[in-house]
Amino acid sequence: MINRKLGRTSAQRKALLRGLVTDLLWYGKITTTEAKAKEVRSIAEQLLTLAIKTYDKTETVTKEVVKKTDGKAERVTMEFVNDLPEKLNARRKIMAVVYDKKEEKKDGESKSEYADRTRDINHPLVEKMFREYGPKYRARNEEKNCAGGYTRIIKMGPRKGDGAEEVIIELI
Repeated sequence: MINRKLGRTSAQRKALLRGLVTDLLWYGKITTTEAKAKEVRSIAEQLLTLAIKTYDKTETVTKEVVKKTDGKAERVTMEFVNDLPEKLNARRKIMAVVYDKKEEKKDGESKSEYADRTRDINHPLVEKMFREYGPKYRARNEEKNCAGGYTRIIKMGPRKGDGAEEVIIELI
């Protein structure tokens, strides 16, 4: 999975790449060196492929639940959406690579509004991959009749200081 050593020990290298992949998937665009970008591209495209293949693998389950309102118990039929084993496996594989990124509070948003908006989402980046990137890139793959190629690397030239080749890597 990792080919370049990037002048670091294996633990440091894995942590660095996990952080870069997490930021790329969260923000859609990052600036880094060319060698790091090529490694990040490989990992990010594998994770995106997992999300694209399994984002719609769910089932709806109907259950009867006892609800208490005003001291009275009544039976209510509720529907739940569960992941199928294939999607659950993909979700766990993605969570093993990316870091847990919290959503930021918007300008003028109170703590309670932020809590209400983010209450149901345990791992926002994984949800973003399944809800946003999965449908977007599957439609793109069907339209162009190909798979892969979800990232683009744009060269910016040498960095001042050490002369390392800087690039922008972004999701297409």
